[in-house]
Amino acid sequence: MTTQNGMPKKALFLDRDGVINEDTHYPHKPEHIIFKPGIFDFCRAAAARGYILVVVTNQAGVAKGRFTEQDVCALHLWMKRQFADRGIDIAGFYYCPYHKNAAVPEYRRDSDSRKPKPGMFLAAARELGIDLRYSIMVGDKPSDRIELPEMKSYIIKGRGDQTEFDFEKLEDVLSVL
Repeated sequence: MTTQNGMPKKALFLDRDGVINEDTHYPHKPEHIIFKPGIFDFCRAAAARGYILVVVTNQAGVAKGRFTEQDVCALHLWMKRQFADRGIDIAGFYYCPYHKNAAVPEYRRDSDSRKPKPGMFLAAARELGIDLRYSIMVGDKPSDRIELPEMKSYIIKGRGDQTEFDFEKLEDVLSVL
């Protein structure tokens, strides 16, 4: 839970669709991904402030039969390379393929990993040695307010007439890092 300098290891958790890339209709292939303006500069700034970067995403498209877990993993590998090519390390990608109303029976369940529940965050903390008390989640929907009282969650304004948000733009989040 601490870094080499004795400080807590903190993470900036980022929702994928709507924060890192445009939230198009169930993006699951590289050709579907349109990176949000400023995302790479934002991630560099967060890393410079000592945050490791972790992507957390609900992927109900798997449960709905629109694409497979293999598609999700292949896309995440491609995205990791896109960030690495720009000098940014993504420490981990975590996703939840489950949904309580899934069309695919094997994915039909209420999961502790589906945001806003904390399963993905607890797994990342355990696997990556993250101290959640010093970590932050950034999302674009109310379900991105994670049910972890020790960790702050912030919502950036998404598309449409969304009224529940903390920041207008992603770069505004830098004021709390």
